[in-house]
Amino acid sequence: MVKKIRSVSLNRKTVPTINSLAELRRAFYRLGNTDKARQLQKYFRTGPGEYGHGDVFLGITVPQIRKMVKQCGALSRQEILELLQSQYHEERLLALLILVARFNQGDEKQQKSIYRLYLKHKNSINNWDLVDLSAPNIVGTYLLNHERGELYTLARSKRLWDRRIAILATLAFIKHGQFADTLNIAEILLQDKEDLIHKAVGWMLRETGKHNLDVEEAFLQTHYQRMPRTMLRYAIEKFTENRRQQYLKGKVKR
Repeated sequence: MVKKIRSVSLNRKTVPTINSLAELRRAFYRLGNTDKARQLQKYFRTGPGEYGHGDVFLGITVPQIRKMVKQCGALSRQEILELLQSQYHEERLLALLILVARFNQGDEKQQKSIYRLYLKHKNSINNWDLVDLSAPNIVGTYLLNHERGELYTLARSKRLWDRRIAILATLAFIKHGQFADTLNIAEILLQDKEDLIHKAVGWMLRETGKHNLDVEEAFLQTHYQRMPRTMLRYAIEKFTENRRQQYLKGKVKR
């Protein structure tokens, strides 16, 4: 009698588990690249007076960080919080992506806890990529089925990154065909002084138009002449050239 041998796929890769913050940091820091770090410091405007002033980079790419997330299932919440409070940009991003992954896998109670932790420690979320890769997935997704007053508090905050969290969170609503909060917050931010808010609002208006162009155009026709130019350009980026020029030249009527 020939004994059957269970076949094993040689292509299946086992993802190693990182069991402690110290172990994570040893692996993480090995990925650092000094030249890349210098490039990122310039890209994210970390000089005096710039929006990312004082941020420090290790020179680790987003794909590398995403790969590391898969190994961090054993980290405690306290260890993740320590990462979120790190001086290093990439450690804060790693912490946020771990929270996103756990939020996606969690039940209602766990999601509520992560949402609250996110807002409690939002001062650590202090650059546009940190906001953009986390706010829609945690804040926006949680608020799909909850009262949304907190978004309006964030939208009126003096802190740039709070305001960006507010408008970016609405991306989750847009994807579900809910546009009212995006438009309301866009109106609050219409005269914002920060270019990063102009870009974010324009982007969310453009996303609205992908789902319902009539809704976007109704908003634009009311407000486009008061919009910062960058906001308008982002909002109409996907329009036909003729329609874009009508908006840019102020020839669109309600």
